[in-house]
Amino acid sequence: MRNVSAILEGPDVFLADCRARLAFDLIGNTWNAVVVWALRDGPRRPGELREHIGGISTKVLTETLRRLEYNGLVSRRAYSEAPPRVEYGLTDLGHSLVPLIGAFGEWAFDHGDDVLDAQDRADGLLPPPAVREDGESEEDEEDGGVSGRPASAGGSGGPTAAPA
Repeated sequence: MRNVSAILEGPDVFLADCRARLAFDLIGNTWNAVVVWALRDGPRRPGELREHIGGISTKVLTETLRRLEYNGLVSRRAYSEAPPRVEYGLTDLGHSLVPLIGAFGEWAFDHGDDVLDAQDRADGLLPPPAVREDGESEEDEEDGGVSGRPASAGGSGGPTAAPA
């Protein structure tokens, strides 16, 4: 088994042709991971994907499917029928990403509120957490329950958002 930590700590880890960077780019795109996750149980037609995912335009879905196909994660199957029918499914390589995307989803569920709170603090909407004498914040002791607030892809825009 490879020592991934040693690979990721190497001097060329951030080079454009680094394989780790390639992998992060693949799952870092907003829609790539969502579409791979939506295809995890089997092939779907583009219309089914749009309905299942929600919030994705036809154009963006088409671009995402083409990008995933280009990278070998998705295969396209066209049927010679009238009307024409096309389905997209995961390749073996695409299926290999499903557990990783699931792990990211678990992390998001466990830590999403913390990220949203940090964004709110950065935007000045929440005060900074109180720090105890032992250096731990009071938040570290909280149970981390779900706040009921919807998650967003990127929060309120972050540091590049134009001020209101």
